[in-house]
Amino acid sequence: MDTLARIPTDRMHLGLMLALTFATGLVDALCYLGLDQVFTANMTGNVLLLGMALGDGGDLALAGPLLALAGFALGAALVGRVLKDSHEPWSILSTWLLGLVAIIVLAVGVVLLVTGGDPDRTVRLSVTTALGVAMGTQAAAARFIAVKDVTTIVVTQTITGLAIDSPLGNGRGRSAGRRGAAVVLIISGAAVGALLLTWHLGATLLLAGLVIAAVTVIGDLHARAVRAAATAP
Repeated sequence: MDTLARIPTDRMHLGLMLALTFATGLVDALCYLGLDQVFTANMTGNVLLLGMALGDGGDLALAGPLLALAGFALGAALVGRVLKDSHEPWSILSTWLLGLVAIIVLAVGVVLLVTGGDPDRTVRLSVTTALGVAMGTQAAAARFIAVKDVTTIVVTQTITGLAIDSPLGNGRGRSAGRRGAAVVLIISGAAVGALLLTWHLGATLLLAGLVIAAVTVIGDLHARAVRAAATAP
């Protein structure tokens, strides 16, 4: 515990949020490639899919994007309600919320393993909704933890910041390391997720759930260690 307490909170939270960014790549690879071309973390992409479906976008369906959006909003609202009086970046409530995300993702992975490689429409829509809730919860919890330039679910603003501060922009190079890491990790998660899909749909979510669970445990242990060190005589 003493070793954990010596790790600066900013550095610890950055590493944990980057790990969640990798998990997001895994989840969205599964959802887009394996579940009717729907995102459950990247709501910008999901809103665009919904708009194209409303505009008669060929075979695009409305149900998936709508359920993902509803689930995401529900998860985010849950975090807002639970953490509304929280004054710590990582509290015991944060641990419970991220633990819930890990449980949902792992449970859905098990469901996909049990239902086989080609689940029916009802299972697909149920999975989309559940993962939307999980990713909304993760995104909102990460917002309370508030690591600059790392939202865990999207990298549009991150890439914008990289370009602005690059040698082609103003040349300041601020936060280039963390921004670059976030982009690389979400790409890596999507690539690994796509590879795992060739084996089984559930494998991608099981890996994502294990990553989220590890983040939850490490984050909780670090927060406890820091609190214990602060109150030690």
